[in-house]
Amino acid sequence: MTIFVDMDEVLADTYGKHIELYNKEFNKNLTLHDITSGEIWDNVPSNHKEDVLKHACIPGFFRSLTPMKDAIEVMEALYKKHQVYIATAATQFPSSLKEKCDWLDEHMPFITWQHRILCGDKFILNGDLLIDDRVYNLENFKGDTLLYNSPHNVNETGYTRVSNWQEIANKLL
Repeated sequence: MTIFVDMDEVLADTYGKHIELYNKEFNKNLTLHDITSGEIWDNVPSNHKEDVLKHACIPGFFRSLTPMKDAIEVMEALYKKHQVYIATAATQFPSSLKEKCDWLDEHMPFITWQHRILCGDKFILNGDLLIDDRVYNLENFKGDTLLYNSPHNVNETGYTRVSNWQEIANKLL
């Protein structure tokens, strides 16, 4: 089976990093539980929105993301059993391409460079399964899909959802 896996908010905790930076910048106590839908910037006062939107442009943002719970172990097991590729948008923000490669080198060195697709639009992917948190990436994929739960996609329907990496392990291992 050929499996494509997104990075941001699937393998790496972007929401957590945005919340950490927001709390530090504005001396707040925002938590993930405070985000009931939408993006982080939709859940802060309007005069803070632009600052949160700029987080992804801060050098080191993508490099310093925390891996999602159990993602490393499950990915390593998947990689041993299937053809697994990282498929992540990495051209939107100036430093994300290098930082995402460095992040993978540290946290998932078993994912070789030949299994890393760092792109803009994911419509070009052709395989059996795509695991992503963004519906716009899933809607044109020809194979099966798993929608990784995130506050921004809570109102999306029509996709098989997974809430964590143990659920993915149960489905695919």
